[in-house]
Amino acid sequence: MRESHYEQVVALLRMEAEAVARTAARLAPAEVERAVALLAECRGKVVTVGVGKSGHIAQKAAATLTSTGTPAVFLHPSDAAHGGMGMVGAGDVCVFVSNSGETAELLELLPYLQHRGAPVLAVVGCTTSTLARRADVVLDASVEQEACPLNLAPTASTTVALAVCDALAMALMSVKGLTPEDFALNHPGGRLGKRLTLKVSDLMRGGDENPAVTASASLLEVVQAIGRGGLGAVCVLGEGGRLEGIVTDGDLRRALQRVRPEDLAGLTAEGLMTREPVVAAPDLLAHAALRLMENRPSQISVLPVVNADGRAVGLLRLHDIVRSGL
Repeated sequence: MRESHYEQVVALLRMEAEAVARTAARLAPAEVERAVALLAECRGKVVTVGVGKSGHIAQKAAATLTSTGTPAVFLHPSDAAHGGMGMVGAGDVCVFVSNSGETAELLELLPYLQHRGAPVLAVVGCTTSTLARRADVVLDASVEQEACPLNLAPTASTTVALAVCDALAMALMSVKGLTPEDFALNHPGGRLGKRLTLKVSDLMRGGDENPAVTASASLLEVVQAIGRGGLGAVCVLGEGGRLEGIVTDGDLRRALQRVRPEDLAGLTAEGLMTREPVVAAPDLLAHAALRLMENRPSQISVLPVVNADGRAVGLLRLHDIVRSGL
């Protein structure tokens, strides 16, 4: 009976997973320690090098290292032979990724790197190859068989090389004590980066965008202030700009439902406002402010922003937090 596509895909995935598992069991502890130490002690940058599919793995390794606190660049061997070698300095470490370890373009670079004093870490599929013999540190990334049915296309070998490079990058993160905040600084456009760096002060509306009223303001004045700000709420301020309360669109609707029409003219902000509302400090993380709004019996869509002196300095809307990408 012919094997289904599903069975074939699952078998190939298992083959690649087993190849990674065998690599983990085969790596020599001393060589791994030397590799991590070499990268951790690098005083320049890491230069990753590879050709073809291994080149793609080397590019990804450079990107992962850079994003996790270890500056790295990818150098194509062809570019290196025509001026690109200028990016390699004496304080750099080179990581060569190669399955065969006999790629001519890679081997041709070794004398020039040695002349520059840049050590070479080889992630290689053949530990008896020329590259392995001439590298300063060697990590065994060999595989018994490719996942390709013809045992030709680089599949299991590139997966193993990628896993080894990823593992090195993660070990370096640990050595360097990279924190979530450090990681976020390298990923300002990502959701994690925004959660760990974006503050209430970055998103709040203040100044002319945040008109305020006093407790004695009439219903009409409150409605006009909310309309001018366009934030769905207005802060009620007392002496020195201290927050006394907040009037939201919801407060207005509830007032109109409970007050007789003939009494509307006598309504003031003091009678409309929510006293002692939930507030946020300017330096509070925006993600924490979002939790303040949502993790409560009845959600709120706007927060007054109050500084350490109790002065209202702005309004933060749920809409602005969501629009920021958090």
